[in-house]
Amino acid sequence: MDDSNSFSSHTYLVGGAVRDQLLGLPISDRDWLVTGVTAEQLAARGFHQVGRDFPVFLHPRSKEEYALPRGDIHGKTEQEQVCDDLMQRDLTINAIARAPDGHYIDPLNGQQDLQARRLRHTPTFRQDPIRVLRLARLAARLHPLGFRVAQQTRQLVAQMIRQGELDQLVPERVWAEILRALQDRDPVVFFQTLHELGALRVILPELDRLFGVPQPERHHPEIDTGLHCLMVLRQACALSTEPETRLAALLHDLGKGTTRPAEWPSHHGHEQRGAKLVEQLCDRLRIPNRFRDLSRRVAEFHTHSHRAFDLKPSTLLRTLLKIDGLRRPEQLEQFLIACEADARGRKGFEQQPYPQADWFRAARNAAAAVDTGALAASATDPQVIPELIFQARSRAIGQARKEWQTQQEGVIK
Repeated sequence: MDDSNSFSSHTYLVGGAVRDQLLGLPISDRDWLVTGVTAEQLAARGFHQVGRDFPVFLHPRSKEEYALPRGDIHGKTEQEQVCDDLMQRDLTINAIARAPDGHYIDPLNGQQDLQARRLRHTPTFRQDPIRVLRLARLAARLHPLGFRVAQQTRQLVAQMIRQGELDQLVPERVWAEILRALQDRDPVVFFQTLHELGALRVILPELDRLFGVPQPERHHPEIDTGLHCLMVLRQACALSTEPETRLAALLHDLGKGTTRPAEWPSHHGHEQRGAKLVEQLCDRLRIPNRFRDLSRRVAEFHTHSHRAFDLKPSTLLRTLLKIDGLRRPEQLEQFLIACEADARGRKGFEQQPYPQADWFRAARNAAAAVDTGALAASATDPQVIPELIFQARSRAIGQARKEWQTQQEGVIK
């Protein structure tokens, strides 16, 4: 808060900003705790109240968040109010405040945990089960610095799971945390941490059941399907920053989790089963349509992309139509990136080229170049127009294939 404010001496920097400052990381957002004032006084100074659980106010100019101390402040000193508020936070490394004079208030020894690279829960951690996902998110964000979840925190999360505390999480809140993780630099650690904690089987059981499911070693040297999906996500992150594409890559093989063990390591028909599971998962978590649609298409048609050179022109055209690639080329690009990530998300295949994507793009351009208006105008029977267009586009793809093969001689064997 500005020094011109009469209560600036009662303002404490808190949360992630203090943590990142102590770690020497860039600070993007600053949150503040202010004591000695009321909500009415903040509102009178132009602060805008937001938040539901406890009053949070946005600064009229900086838009930074200012909160009043949580809990009962009656009869307590300012130091006690700050400490009580910090105790309500999720992790000890987020429960540190920097006072106006620069000294730190650290009632839970969060600075020691920063030095030990340890993610440890506060006494009030289990008051909000969504903190399990936030723990995994922070584990992913701080993983490059060597942070790990403390053993006692792992035990606490396991107890919460056994007692069903994660079962009633609000779907929208779960999706919000997943989306934030997908937008971060390394969401792989987020999902891996949830799996290791045992929370993934509650939050995303369709994904969790893939761990331990084998695939043919000849095509998948990593064998384990769950590990493969994390490897695919890592490749998707290298190819795209779009969370839609990253989610589609992660969920592309959900159908393999429903293959009968007697059929392992084969997974015939997993594509269609996976598409249905994607629909169920997205419906349950209220995931927006743009995520659901892309994930469903990738789950159902990723093997079509891998077999692009073997597809007849008519089959390739039908695939383009089903993934809406003719009308929405940007969606085709997302689809192809997810498929390329799948091809590379295998042990020893990380740098393998994926010419199938280039052929799909060339086929799409050839089909889109057909003059459908002229075809429609030449038809004597309007009912045959769709078939005329389909056949013309198929022929265009067939001709493009010959030209493309010539240009890419040596790529297609």
